[in-house]
Amino acid sequence: MTEQWGLIAALGVLVLLASAASFIFGRRIGRTQEIAAQRLSKSTAEETAKRIVGEAERESESMRKSAVLSGKEELIKLREAWEVEARHRREEVEREERRVDDREMQVDKKVDFLDQRDRELGRRASDLGRKEKSVAEREQELEKLIAEERRRLESLAGMSASEAKQELIVRLEREAEADAANRLREIRDSAKRNAEREAKKIVALAVQRIASEHTSEISVSSVALPNDEMKGRIIGREGRNIRAFELATGVDVVIDDTPDTVVVSCFDPIRREVARLSLEKLVTDGRIHPGRIEEVVAKSRKEVEVQIVELGEQAAYETGIHGLHPEVIKLIGRMKWRTSYGQNILDHSKEVAHLAGIMAAELGLDVTMAKRGALLHDIGKVLTHEHEGTHVQLGVEVATKYGEHPLVVNAIAAHHDDVPHESEISVLVQAADAISGSRPGARREAFETYVKRLEGLEKIATSYRGVEKVFAIQAGRELRVMVTPDGVDDARMSALADEIARRIEAELQYPGQIKVVIIRETRATDVAR
Repeated sequence: MTEQWGLIAALGVLVLLASAASFIFGRRIGRTQEIAAQRLSKSTAEETAKRIVGEAERESESMRKSAVLSGKEELIKLREAWEVEARHRREEVEREERRVDDREMQVDKKVDFLDQRDRELGRRASDLGRKEKSVAEREQELEKLIAEERRRLESLAGMSASEAKQELIVRLEREAEADAANRLREIRDSAKRNAEREAKKIVALAVQRIASEHTSEISVSSVALPNDEMKGRIIGREGRNIRAFELATGVDVVIDDTPDTVVVSCFDPIRREVARLSLEKLVTDGRIHPGRIEEVVAKSRKEVEVQIVELGEQAAYETGIHGLHPEVIKLIGRMKWRTSYGQNILDHSKEVAHLAGIMAAELGLDVTMAKRGALLHDIGKVLTHEHEGTHVQLGVEVATKYGEHPLVVNAIAAHHDDVPHESEISVLVQAADAISGSRPGARREAFETYVKRLEGLEKIATSYRGVEKVFAIQAGRELRVMVTPDGVDDARMSALADEIARRIEAELQYPGQIKVVIIRETRATDVAR
């Protein structure tokens, strides 16, 4: 319908064009007549006008006809285009109709399928309802039967169900504890048979091959004088010499009634050594005044620094360790003037290095790595008076800073169980450290600390049920626990010893190891009347 209206509009446009052309030519004819009238005479004007009018009429007629023909041609083209478009649209509509028909067929099939499923579900729901009802009835019957049987069992057993359940739980716990204790004892016996003999041989061999002397150093050093007159020269006029000496060295000089002796006191062992050397040189030279004191102290300080490097290199050479950073060498040398519980750290570290190397060789491990970790395990103690943190943390920082191997860093960090052991090397370092520090005479221990450790051992042991008496013997290295026969059976003894040992490890600080012995005595008594 839209195309027909378009054709009509086109025809109207053509007609308007023809009318416009006729109007234009009419205007032209009129104008021509006026001009002819002005120029020509009346007769000539009429003839010319007629001729012009005739030509204009013929020209307008031809233009009208050509306009009509072109409009018809345009109309034919538009009609053909409209027919082609209409045909395409009809074909598209037919395709859409076929698609809609197919979709309707599919929807009808789905609706039929859903109706069938709904009917099936309804049938199943009704079946399930009947089954649930029958199951509920059977459950009620079973509950009644179970209740009757329970009442019958309770009457026969003479106890309630909760009491019987509690009794069963207690019996199962006892059986589980007994089985666990027996299994633990079997595993321990097997491990001891295979490992204890070899471990003892390795440790004994390592200890026998080490025979180092330990020197105990305190916070004072004594300097011998040739005579008592030298004390006055050390003090100087109005005490200027002794003040200059203390200011230059940072130590305290104690001059008492002890004949021919002067005491140098300082908590820093390096400064104390510098002061001792300086004072010996001044006494030997005899020239004692503030200028000479500063000169001698500076020279002694350089000598001590050189000695520190030499001691570090000597320790590395004795243990067979190469490639240490120069700063690490200096720290090792400074160990000479540091002690731990009265034990010289440098000698202790070399001893631990030898022990760890021997044990690593026996076990087929890296001997050099074990010695390296053992020699550096206490290097942080040299820095504890200068930096914050434990000697383990400082040692780890130093080793990491100067590019030590991760196994060495872990050996330093784990030798007091601050972090988990990552290799056998760190375990050997810890064992060698314990061997060196726990042997009798290696270290001094304060009496109060010793008493507190014994009290802690007894307190831990007496906190367990069935413990009758506790005795800490062999300077606190063995704990003997007497238990009552009724409170602790044979299977419980092994588990109790393990529990006490684990608590001692977690709660107390002690050198070496502590042996826990559980003693159970069975007595049979009777009375004769």
